[in-house]
Amino acid sequence: MNLHNTLFKDEDEKAFNKDEKFEENIKNVEDSSLLSDSFINNKWKNEKKENHGICSPKNLPWPLKCSERVIFACTSIPYKCFFNPQNGEWKFRPRRGGSSLFASISWLSQETGWETKLVGWTGEITVDRQEILSSSNDMDTLNNTNTVLLTSEDKERFLESFSKTYKDQIVPIWMLSDSNHKFGETIEQQSRWRKYPNTVLLPLFHYRLWNNTTDEWNEQTCWKDYVEFNKAYLDAIVKIYKPADIIIIHDYYLLLLPQLIRQKLPNAYLGFFLHEPFPSSEIFRCLPKRKEILMGMLGANMIGFQSYSFSRHFVSTCTRVLGFDSIGKGIDVNGAYVAIEVLPMGIDAQRVEKESQTPKIQKKMQFIRELYSNKKILIGRAKIYEIQGVLQGLKAFESFLKQFSKWRNQVVFIQVTSPVNDDTSKFEKQIQDLIAEINGTYGSLEFTPVHHYHQHLEKDEYFALLRSGDVGIITAIRDSINTTSLEYVICQKGNNGPLLLSEFSGTKDALQDAIQVNPWDVTDTAKKINEALCISESEKEARQLKLYNYVIMNTVQTWISSFISKLLTNLATFNYNQITPIIDTTLLTNAYHKANKRLFMFDYDGTLTPIVKDPLFAIPSQQLLQVLRALAENPKNQVWIISGRDQNFLSKWLDIIPQLGLSAEHGCYMRFPNTSNWLDLTKNMDVSWQEEVYKIFEYYTERTQGSFIEQKKCTLTWHYRRADPDYGLFQALECQNHLESLITSNYKVEVLNGKANIEVRPFSINKGEVVNKLLSLFKDEKPDFVFSAGDDKTDEDMFRVLKKREDLKTYFTVTIGASNKITTADWHIQGPSEVLSLLESLISIKSSNDSTR
Repeated sequence: MNLHNTLFKDEDEKAFNKDEKFEENIKNVEDSSLLSDSFINNKWKNEKKENHGICSPKNLPWPLKCSERVIFACTSIPYKCFFNPQNGEWKFRPRRGGSSLFASISWLSQETGWETKLVGWTGEITVDRQEILSSSNDMDTLNNTNTVLLTSEDKERFLESFSKTYKDQIVPIWMLSDSNHKFGETIEQQSRWRKYPNTVLLPLFHYRLWNNTTDEWNEQTCWKDYVEFNKAYLDAIVKIYKPADIIIIHDYYLLLLPQLIRQKLPNAYLGFFLHEPFPSSEIFRCLPKRKEILMGMLGANMIGFQSYSFSRHFVSTCTRVLGFDSIGKGIDVNGAYVAIEVLPMGIDAQRVEKESQTPKIQKKMQFIRELYSNKKILIGRAKIYEIQGVLQGLKAFESFLKQFSKWRNQVVFIQVTSPVNDDTSKFEKQIQDLIAEINGTYGSLEFTPVHHYHQHLEKDEYFALLRSGDVGIITAIRDSINTTSLEYVICQKGNNGPLLLSEFSGTKDALQDAIQVNPWDVTDTAKKINEALCISESEKEARQLKLYNYVIMNTVQTWISSFISKLLTNLATFNYNQITPIIDTTLLTNAYHKANKRLFMFDYDGTLTPIVKDPLFAIPSQQLLQVLRALAENPKNQVWIISGRDQNFLSKWLDIIPQLGLSAEHGCYMRFPNTSNWLDLTKNMDVSWQEEVYKIFEYYTERTQGSFIEQKKCTLTWHYRRADPDYGLFQALECQNHLESLITSNYKVEVLNGKANIEVRPFSINKGEVVNKLLSLFKDEKPDFVFSAGDDKTDEDMFRVLKKREDLKTYFTVTIGASNKITTADWHIQGPSEVLSLLESLISIKSSNDSTR
């Protein structure tokens, strides 16, 4: 059925709407809202209230560098691109969908002081059939519109035409394959960029596993295309990026992009917002590329979600799949803090209200009312996806007619389904069969209970339909933001039609005064339909007023303002403008080359070898042993491994390099180069505390499956890396409180939080003391080159000691991990493999310089 032809035969059609078109900071993270308020002066607060909460880029309250520009990375540009092969001209017509997002960007650009740039894929480029039909009867061209054949000149004309129209505010990404200066692909070939996000990620996010019968080659090809798609955005953004730009990345097509940008632009201010639900960790862990996807997202400084449940699932997944700790309202990613925020998206409420109240739409609404006079009208609108719950809504209506016979012939259900790019023919048939069954059972020649329209509605028809409804029905079985529900609320101003909203919708937390239903419970949903029809006028008005006030106060303009404000707050709170630079290899190698006495001090786990789940498996690779041997054999070098490991482990794996110096248990024991005896630095210390600590650790081990105790001579460690991450962290906090209340008040020990472990050690023992001891051995002639590297909190003691020494000419303190990691180190290196590569380059300097000196 065609809704326009059925309801508005005498109305002219119009084009669809263009507008659819660590330490201290981490401790305070849970109070970041209070902390941010202390930064914000009253003048800025007033400005925020007057301007949807957004601050002017010229009046930022923090000492944060800002370019006054925001770059938005979106799945596509707001326009579809059409090519006319007859004259080589390009046309750009508004794209359906994403109207709220594009409206927020447009508002930010036009109504605030921020300059915006939107980076997006062109989408599938198609032949302009509409233009060809209007100008000629070239049937050959019309019959071959499935393939677009373009030259390099056509691409240049495209870029020129687009730039003239949109003045560089929109940066289109061209994804057509280039072969001999020609671009030729079918629509299906151009759509390959959609395969991985739409056939793997989108179902997964909605608790549906993808088709696992797909052969491995095809799945790998789809993943390769997904990576290439994200890299194309990286290249486009790098070209236009200026220092201190804000970059905001949107949705599941671009999950790898934050990390790609972070690697290329380590100082970038990055925000990411997921417009889809995020599933539980049990569902997400089925994804073969789960780690790559999560690490891609965690390249951002802040990640936003539509609802609290989605953010909770994401944090839980990161702890379970990646082993990262959750801290406050964020995640500790190898020492870098990634903020997690709940930011419900709205709609352009003022525009919807204004456009839905026009005389033309009023006339169409009256026409619908007259067409169904003396009938109650139920309205449903959704995309033709299973997750949108169309079948569940129809079954609930069928049950309603069965249970409440008084409403038969008195209620009609108008269900609109919007077509999508995917093949949904089987699902469409299920819907048609169910509608036929309902109409056959409860309908007659004079009355049809269900009216189904499978088409895109024009804006005025859509608003007229929403205004006509007596009850709105949203029965999605899983979705994030549901704009139809928000638009229904605005359009019902004055009519007060109740809204039935699925409890599985991401909007349900916001619309608390809607009648919430479980779409899987068909019988109860039917009862709720009856309840909505019988509700008193006073209650309808009270519910509608609360819903309307929420939607009108929480618009898409408020959303984008809150997003930028939260991002800036987190950037300022965690000092993201003070990024630890990647080590300057030229400076390092020059200093190494000139030095005659060199001291190297390395942590072991996470610095020279990757972190593993079981500490026993962190054995040194052959590459590492070769690098350490070559470095230590140089007579100008002293090389020390300063580790939390015990003597047995270090001796077992590193004794084969006698020139190495070893320090075990964070400095409790030392073994000097070319010796076999360990020096005990704790023999005069009181270790009577160990018995009590062991009992406490035993208590928690018995109650935490997968945890275990590591007893060294001087320290005790409780590991929970193999335990359930959430429960393990909970037990660790309990254990730490237990230790601090019973042990630290009675003994000279300290409790250290490591990576999925708790360690108790003598208070006076730490890696910083080892550094002081090693430097004292040089006496008056200190080393003229010192290199210290580590990834853990315990390694910060080494860095602090070196920074305080005034007798050192040249030293390098290097943390292993992200550039935005909270550290006192001067430099950073990404990971153990990069550490080995750097040392290999120094070894090559040794062979070319030291041997000839």
